[in-house]
Amino acid sequence: MKLELLGFERLHRETIEKLLKDHATDRIWKRDAAFWKAEDEHQKIIANALGWLDVADRLAEEMADLAAFVTAVRPSIDRVAVLGMGGSSLAPLVFAESFRRPQGYPAVEILDSTEPAMVLATAQRCDPARTVYVVSSKSGTTLEPNIFFDYFYDAAQKALGEKAGERFVVITDPGSALGKEAHKRRVRRVFPGDPQIGGRYSALSYFGLVPAAFAGVDVSELLRRAKAMAVLCQRDAPGNPGAILGAAMGVLALKGRDKLTFSVGAPMTRFGMWIEQLIAESTGKEGAGILPVENEALGAPDVYGTDRFFAAIGRERNREDMLKAMQPLAAAGHPYVLYDLADVLDLGAEMFRWEFATAVAGHLLGIDPFDQPNVQEAKDRTNEILVGKSAVNSPQSTGVDEKGLGELLGSLKERDYFAITAYVPSTAENEEALNGTRLRVRDAKKVATTLGFGPRFLHSTGQLHKGGPDTGVFLQVTAEPEAVVPIPGKPWSFGEVVAAQAAGDLAALQSRGRRALRVHLGKDVAQGLASLDAAVARVLG
Repeated sequence: MKLELLGFERLHRETIEKLLKDHATDRIWKRDAAFWKAEDEHQKIIANALGWLDVADRLAEEMADLAAFVTAVRPSIDRVAVLGMGGSSLAPLVFAESFRRPQGYPAVEILDSTEPAMVLATAQRCDPARTVYVVSSKSGTTLEPNIFFDYFYDAAQKALGEKAGERFVVITDPGSALGKEAHKRRVRRVFPGDPQIGGRYSALSYFGLVPAAFAGVDVSELLRRAKAMAVLCQRDAPGNPGAILGAAMGVLALKGRDKLTFSVGAPMTRFGMWIEQLIAESTGKEGAGILPVENEALGAPDVYGTDRFFAAIGRERNREDMLKAMQPLAAAGHPYVLYDLADVLDLGAEMFRWEFATAVAGHLLGIDPFDQPNVQEAKDRTNEILVGKSAVNSPQSTGVDEKGLGELLGSLKERDYFAITAYVPSTAENEEALNGTRLRVRDAKKVATTLGFGPRFLHSTGQLHKGGPDTGVFLQVTAEPEAVVPIPGKPWSFGEVVAAQAAGDLAALQSRGRRALRVHLGKDVAQGLASLDAAVARVLG
């Protein structure tokens, strides 16, 4: 670990001393909700959200049972499809893509998109007779996992008849509506969530561990390392690795360096997406927030403003390369932190470190890091559109309004950020194209940029977009679905769901006076993205 704060060392040291004086570590571990907020409504939320502190210890004895379950199921499957969203999908995505799949283990993939092409692609890869579908939702009421369950259960029922339920595993909090439906459908097993752990803090609970075990991860060792980090985070602030990081995050954000920019090395490149949700959803509220900038390729020092704090994360064997990448940024005055992992199993420790740090940063920012009021608002707006209580503001035309685009980009100023919110298939090709566009904006405007695919980002950065500071400039990108994919038992299709989610998101932004523009690409997404990039290039000159 290396921390270079470049002019903020004194403030960081004073903050750590204040945390020590305030008995911060002791209060966190004693679950003192007043450490964050004194109001009754926050006290109740916080008091029921701190189970992540000791989950690694509590679940350690359950890992033998989980391993035995996976061993029993493995011979009958080639693939595992995790059907989730946000906190129930991002940790599985990190585990599935970071660890090399051992021989004899199934391929694990994650579906967290309601875009019809993505649903169809998962369905085409998954033979119900050789697949386990993991339906994952803490509350059991989240729209996306429930309609995924409806769709894939219907497919399995058509293929397997009354044995369809045997192809499903459900992870949900006890007593949830999803749990009751799982019982009706006679699923193979229900793993209980912990009601005292919020979704974004659930990586080291069954929501992350069940998919990880199917991916061949040594979940017992993952938890052992997380527990070792938890023990270190029980120390007083000067020797507490989570408090040291959290103090840096909080101090720098309060001093204007609130764009925490990640550079994550292979094979853990998607770890940044998990941290992105953790930080954005935890801190982006009450007009405050730390913007996590994920998967924005590092550039020359002169393309950055003075609002950046860099975090490099990678393998220990690549430490020198990471330091080399950070040196030009440090020379230009940008603070950074570097974490080098012995191996990929250290992700267990790092997840706990960042959870603890985010909780500390929330205290320093004066917010409740465990609620997410604007995520629920986005869900409500979507539901209102789907049940016909609110009209869908459909795109009037296809193509780029270059004048509107020019006005949007022209509004960017120092310390703003530019967010592309894309309701199109989240393929590697589309991600590459949109990342190219965001870098054009970063290099020309010297502002932080983010890219999120809907509806995934609604459960992540969507909270910060609406509840955080009014520094975001939003370009929403939508497209016409290539196919109509009905949802069994529902009066609407997946295409109508994703359209409602996009419309609800845009309405929520506009209701707050956020600077936002929608571009509708039509059916040819690749051509539409190329035209959009060309228009951005012309506008930027």
